[in-house]
Amino acid sequence: MPHPAALIFLWASYTLALQSLQTAALLLVGLPLLLAATLLAGRRLLTLLRRTRWIMLSLLLIYAYATPGEAVWAPLAQFSPTHEGLGDGMLQLCRLLFVLAGLSILLHLLSQQQLVSGLYTLGYPLSFVGLSRERLAVRLALTLHYAESAMLDASANWRTRIEHMLSPAPAKQDGIELHAAPFTPRDGLLLLAGCATLALALL
Repeated sequence: MPHPAALIFLWASYTLALQSLQTAALLLVGLPLLLAATLLAGRRLLTLLRRTRWIMLSLLLIYAYATPGEAVWAPLAQFSPTHEGLGDGMLQLCRLLFVLAGLSILLHLLSQQQLVSGLYTLGYPLSFVGLSRERLAVRLALTLHYAESAMLDASANWRTRIEHMLSPAPAKQDGIELHAAPFTPRDGLLLLAGCATLALALL
């Protein structure tokens, strides 16, 4: 199993790189990952898609109606979505879909503790500007814990879930352990792959 920090960095690099890819390159890179996510973590991917469905719809409508161009339904004039807007909206939806596909694989491979440990490792540069990565890791772990417990409560409606997530934490809390796994040459290759992905996207 690769180091959690290397996997998180690779996913973050992939996410940033997707933003600069156009239709052909985007589909060439994203479709294989979407297939892999469906096979490895299909249920988690469906959960992510269900929870972001309104964001996706809003994104498409904003691009469809706010982008200047040729009206899809000419009689409606300015009240019609545009061809250019629909095209741009679908492109952004594909980017979001492929990002969620990568995230579903990441969450499938890493436990909550590994995820926090990986982010803790990547947060090492924060110590140079006077920020505490230990405090950040603890807050992140608690946030993930209470958010997950609220989301898994099938008996509660959305308002109850939000109130539960925003409610103060109980006075008694369990300790949080972060296991610092050593980096291996394979992890170094993954970090290099992430850097190369970013470099190619910026060219």
